[in-house]
Amino acid sequence: MGLSHDDVQRLLQLLDASQFDELQLESDGVKLLLRRRGAGDAASPPAPMPAQRAPDAPQPAPADPPAATPGLVDVRAPMLGTWYAAPRPGAAPFVAVGQAIEADSAIGIIEVMKLMNSIVAGVAGTVVEVLVRDGQFVEFDQPLLRVRPAGAEPS
Repeated sequence: MGLSHDDVQRLLQLLDASQFDELQLESDGVKLLLRRRGAGDAASPPAPMPAQRAPDAPQPAPADPPAATPGLVDVRAPMLGTWYAAPRPGAAPFVAVGQAIEADSAIGIIEVMKLMNSIVAGVAGTVVEVLVRDGQFVEFDQPLLRVRPAGAEPS
């Protein structure tokens, strides 16, 4: 499996939009090390120039969402990538505010390198707030939605 030019461009976009300074990838004999300018030590090779964002590239995540409300649980992104709220374009979203969910309920998809990863809630309860929009780039551990756990009283 080689890396195409588009694959490398996508990796550069992901690194540029993330909080990380370095990405190291090894796969089938291909080794790739990407660093932001200034990351690493003085003996390091020069870092690649950041890629220009394509018009259809995912937008970086907005500023941190409001602080969690006591009694609610934030469901967080287990990885970085592009968030999809529905199984396919034009379909109903996996979850909506007011919907009851189980711990194993699918709440969305995060795409990383053209690989679609189904994300589960991890908590049973009622969706109180959806914090990300469809097609938004999300960071690792970013809150995706807030849930009132089953049996918890509304505040």
